[in-house]
Amino acid sequence: MESQASALRYYNYGSAAPALETFADAETKQMPTLVPKTPVKKEKAKRLEKIKAAADAKTAPGISVFAVLGTLIISVLMVFVVLAQINFNEAAGENVRLRVHISELTAKQRALELAFESVTDIKEVERFARDELGMSRPDTGQIVAISTTPRDTAVIIPVTEERGVRGFGVFLRSLTEYFK
Repeated sequence: MESQASALRYYNYGSAAPALETFADAETKQMPTLVPKTPVKKEKAKRLEKIKAAADAKTAPGISVFAVLGTLIISVLMVFVVLAQINFNEAAGENVRLRVHISELTAKQRALELAFESVTDIKEVERFARDELGMSRPDTGQIVAISTTPRDTAVIIPVTEERGVRGFGVFLRSLTEYFK
Protein backbone atom coordinates (compact mmCIF):
# COMPACT_ATOMS: atom_id res chain seq x y z
CA MET A 1 0.00 0.00 0.00
CA GLU A 2 2.86 2.28 0.76
CA SER A 3 4.37 1.76 -2.69
CA GLN A 4 1.07 2.70 -4.15
CA ALA A 5 0.93 5.90 -2.07
CA SER A 6 4.47 6.85 -3.09
CA ALA A 7 3.55 6.34 -6.73
CA LEU A 8 0.53 8.60 -6.30
CA ARG A 9 2.69 11.25 -4.72
CA TYR A 10 4.91 11.65 -7.80
CA TYR A 11 2.57 10.64 -10.55
CA ASN A 12 -1.15 10.08 -10.90
CA TYR A 13 -1.18 6.66 -12.34
CA GLY A 14 -3.29 6.22 -15.51
CA SER A 15 -3.88 9.89 -16.18
CA ALA A 16 -2.09 12.81 -17.71
CA ALA A 17 -2.05 14.73 -14.43
CA PRO A 18 1.29 16.15 -13.33
CA ALA A 19 3.11 14.83 -10.37
CA LEU A 20 1.95 15.89 -6.93
CA GLU A 21 5.25 17.57 -6.12
CA THR A 22 4.53 20.35 -8.57
CA PHE A 23 1.48 21.42 -6.59
CA ALA A 24 1.56 23.54 -3.49
CA ASP A 25 2.01 21.59 -0.34
CA ALA A 26 -1.34 21.40 1.38
CA GLU A 27 0.17 22.17 4.76
CA THR A 28 2.41 25.11 3.80
CA LYS A 29 0.23 26.46 0.94
CA GLN A 30 3.34 27.48 -0.99
CA MET A 31 4.35 26.51 -4.48
CA PRO A 32 7.61 24.67 -4.70
CA THR A 33 10.36 26.41 -6.64
CA LEU A 34 11.20 24.80 -9.92
CA VAL A 35 14.82 24.52 -10.92
CA PRO A 36 15.58 24.42 -14.64
CA LYS A 37 17.03 21.14 -15.83
CA THR A 38 19.97 22.81 -17.60
CA PRO A 39 21.50 26.07 -16.45
CA VAL A 40 21.28 28.96 -18.91
CA LYS A 41 24.66 30.11 -20.00
CA LYS A 42 25.53 33.76 -19.81
CA GLU A 43 26.41 33.90 -23.52
CA LYS A 44 23.01 32.61 -24.55
CA ALA A 45 21.32 35.15 -22.31
CA LYS A 46 23.37 38.00 -23.79
CA ARG A 47 22.61 36.80 -27.31
CA LEU A 48 18.89 36.63 -26.55
CA GLU A 49 18.99 40.15 -25.11
CA LYS A 50 20.75 41.46 -28.24
CA ILE A 51 18.16 39.82 -30.50
CA LYS A 52 15.30 41.28 -28.47
CA ALA A 53 16.90 44.74 -28.48
CA ALA A 54 17.46 44.57 -32.25
CA ALA A 55 13.85 43.45 -32.83
CA ASP A 56 12.55 46.34 -30.71
CA ALA A 57 14.81 48.88 -32.45
CA LYS A 58 13.87 47.76 -35.95
CA THR A 59 11.24 49.82 -37.69
CA ALA A 60 9.01 48.78 -40.54
CA PRO A 61 10.82 48.88 -43.88
CA GLY A 62 10.08 52.01 -45.93
CA ILE A 63 8.56 52.00 -49.39
CA SER A 64 10.97 52.86 -52.19
CA VAL A 65 10.31 56.03 -54.16
CA PHE A 66 11.08 54.14 -57.37
CA ALA A 67 8.49 51.48 -56.50
CA VAL A 68 5.82 54.14 -55.95
CA LEU A 69 6.83 55.97 -59.13
CA GLY A 70 6.87 52.74 -61.15
CA THR A 71 3.44 51.75 -59.84
CA LEU A 72 2.09 55.20 -60.70
CA ILE A 73 3.51 55.09 -64.23
CA ILE A 74 2.15 51.59 -64.83
CA SER A 75 -1.28 52.67 -63.57
CA VAL A 76 -1.34 55.68 -65.89
CA LEU A 77 -0.26 53.54 -68.85
CA MET A 78 -2.98 51.02 -68.07
CA VAL A 79 -5.57 53.82 -68.07
CA PHE A 80 -4.26 54.98 -71.46
CA VAL A 81 -4.49 51.43 -72.83
CA VAL A 82 -8.07 51.11 -71.64
CA LEU A 83 -9.00 54.48 -73.19
CA ALA A 84 -7.30 53.53 -76.46
CA GLN A 85 -9.21 50.24 -76.50
CA ILE A 86 -12.48 52.11 -75.95
CA ASN A 87 -11.67 54.51 -78.82
CA PHE A 88 -10.72 51.59 -81.05
CA ASN A 89 -13.99 49.81 -80.31
CA GLU A 90 -15.96 52.98 -81.06
CA ALA A 91 -14.08 53.46 -84.34
CA ALA A 92 -14.66 49.81 -85.29
CA GLY A 93 -18.39 50.19 -84.59
CA GLU A 94 -18.50 53.37 -86.68
CA ASN A 95 -16.64 51.55 -89.47
CA VAL A 96 -19.21 48.75 -89.51
CA ARG A 97 -22.07 51.26 -89.50
CA LEU A 98 -20.54 53.19 -92.42
CA ARG A 99 -19.92 49.99 -94.41
CA VAL A 100 -23.57 49.02 -94.02
CA HIS A 101 -24.58 52.54 -95.08
CA ILE A 102 -22.29 52.32 -98.14
CA SER A 103 -23.79 48.99 -99.18
CA GLU A 104 -27.31 50.45 -98.83
CA LEU A 105 -26.34 53.49 -100.93
CA THR A 106 -24.72 51.27 -103.57
CA ALA A 107 -27.93 49.24 -103.88
CA LYS A 108 -29.94 52.45 -104.12
CA GLN A 109 -27.58 53.78 -106.82
CA ARG A 110 -28.04 50.61 -108.89
CA ALA A 111 -31.81 50.90 -108.59
CA LEU A 112 -31.69 54.58 -109.68
CA GLU A 113 -29.43 53.76 -112.65
CA LEU A 114 -31.88 51.09 -113.79
CA ALA A 115 -34.77 53.52 -113.43
CA PHE A 116 -32.85 56.19 -115.36
CA GLU A 117 -32.00 53.78 -118.17
CA SER A 118 -35.61 52.71 -118.44
CA VAL A 119 -36.76 56.34 -118.61
CA THR A 120 -34.18 57.44 -121.20
CA ASP A 121 -34.84 54.83 -123.87
CA ILE A 122 -33.26 56.23 -127.07
CA LYS A 123 -36.02 54.86 -129.28
CA GLU A 124 -38.60 56.60 -127.10
CA VAL A 125 -36.66 59.87 -127.41
CA GLU A 126 -36.53 59.53 -131.22
CA ARG A 127 -40.27 58.81 -131.39
CA PHE A 128 -41.07 61.82 -129.19
CA ALA A 129 -38.83 64.12 -131.28
CA ARG A 130 -40.29 62.87 -134.60
CA ASP A 131 -43.97 62.64 -133.64
CA GLU A 132 -44.44 65.34 -131.04
CA LEU A 133 -41.84 67.93 -132.03
CA GLY A 134 -41.78 67.28 -135.82
CA MET A 135 -38.03 66.74 -135.97
CA SER A 136 -36.15 64.47 -138.40
CA ARG A 137 -32.65 63.11 -138.82
CA PRO A 138 -30.22 65.45 -140.59
CA ASP A 139 -29.07 64.59 -144.16
CA THR A 140 -25.38 64.37 -144.99
CA GLY A 141 -25.52 67.70 -146.78
CA GLN A 142 -26.86 69.47 -143.71
CA ILE A 143 -23.84 68.68 -141.57
CA VAL A 144 -21.14 71.35 -141.99
CA ALA A 145 -17.92 71.73 -139.96
CA ILE A 146 -17.20 75.29 -138.83
CA SER A 147 -13.55 76.25 -138.45
CA THR A 148 -12.49 78.97 -136.03
CA THR A 149 -9.16 80.67 -136.50
CA PRO A 150 -8.54 82.32 -133.15
CA ARG A 151 -7.77 79.99 -130.27
CA ASP A 152 -9.57 80.20 -126.97
CA THR A 153 -7.60 81.99 -124.26
CA ALA A 154 -7.96 82.33 -120.52
CA VAL A 155 -6.94 85.27 -118.39
CA ILE A 156 -5.64 84.64 -114.85
CA ILE A 157 -6.58 87.41 -112.45
CA PRO A 158 -3.91 88.01 -109.78
CA VAL A 159 -4.99 87.63 -106.16
CA THR A 160 -4.55 90.82 -104.12
CA GLU A 161 -4.55 89.13 -100.68
CA GLU A 162 -1.31 88.03 -99.05
CA ARG A 163 -0.75 84.45 -100.03
CA GLY A 164 0.94 83.43 -96.76
CA VAL A 165 -1.92 84.52 -94.52
CA ARG A 166 -4.52 83.02 -96.82
CA GLY A 167 -2.49 79.81 -97.14
CA PHE A 168 -2.08 79.47 -93.38
CA GLY A 169 -5.81 80.03 -92.86
CA VAL A 170 -6.55 77.36 -95.46
CA PHE A 171 -4.09 75.07 -93.69
CA LEU A 172 -5.81 75.60 -90.31
CA ARG A 173 -9.24 75.10 -91.88
CA SER A 174 -8.06 71.84 -93.47
CA LEU A 175 -6.72 70.63 -90.10
CA THR A 176 -10.05 71.31 -88.39
CA GLU A 177 -11.90 69.53 -91.20
CA TYR A 178 -9.57 66.54 -90.88
CA PHE A 179 -10.17 66.10 -87.15
CA LYS A 180 -13.97 66.43 -87.33
